[in-house]
Amino acid sequence: MALCYVNGSLVDERDASVSALDHGFVVGDGVFETVLLRSGRPFALRRHLERITRSAVGLGIEPPDAEELARATRDVVAASGLADGRIRITVTDGIGPLGSARLAGPRTVVVAVAPPDADHREHCSVAVPPWRRNERGALSGLKTTSYGENVRALSWAAERGADEAIFANTRDELCEGTGSNIFVVRAGETLTPPLSSGCLAGVTRALVIETHGAVERDLPIEEFRSGAIDEAFVTSSLRGVQPVAAIDGVPLSLCPGPVTGKAAEAYLALLAASDEP
Repeated sequence: MALCYVNGSLVDERDASVSALDHGFVVGDGVFETVLLRSGRPFALRRHLERITRSAVGLGIEPPDAEELARATRDVVAASGLADGRIRITVTDGIGPLGSARLAGPRTVVVAVAPPDADHREHCSVAVPPWRRNERGALSGLKTTSYGENVRALSWAAERGADEAIFANTRDELCEGTGSNIFVVRAGETLTPPLSSGCLAGVTRALVIETHGAVERDLPIEEFRSGAIDEAFVTSSLRGVQPVAAIDGVPLSLCPGPVTGKAAEAYLALLAASDEP
């Protein structure tokens, strides 16, 4: 029996439910985190809880209780019996009207765990969709449940044989993926878009910057697409450091390249060294 945490209780996932009027369901008024479960322990949970608090504040909903989320996460993991997988923490503004206005009331808190993806790949191909990230938007840099843009862009990429869509922002600069951050290697230097580009402050992104020494720099999207880069990789809690094999159907000459390999090695060493880097 798989258990999940819903509003203070552990329940069978088959019986777990939230209101049909929950504002997270009705209008996507919520925030979430995806945490790597490795050897029976959540990785970098503290960083994820700090980010879900920032996202809640940015969205204008009451920040969650970090101790409650940490306790719920530990309880769900223990009840699952899983050693490896993914943990999903979701916090919404709770019950609301059938529209954008909010009602005063308790939040909805859900924590669930699932086995790892069966189709994880050693590398990925990416495509640049026709839509742009708005680096000045109200949700810029926040990890919210309003994921419609990401769903549409990822579907568009899949129709073209790609595994991930990489957005430009409204300034036609490299920004981020639908569920990942992007790094490129040019002349031996590892570059990634700054947070001012509108990208999410990814937990794995931060760890790679700290351990690998990547530089935050604006990069024109056409430079990303033109073959002017030597290597590229994406990062996320579930992907880790994943080399990019092709951009818009054009293979990169190095996959994985030596710089990407070093970044991956540094990240794997971090995984092995501590649960809370």
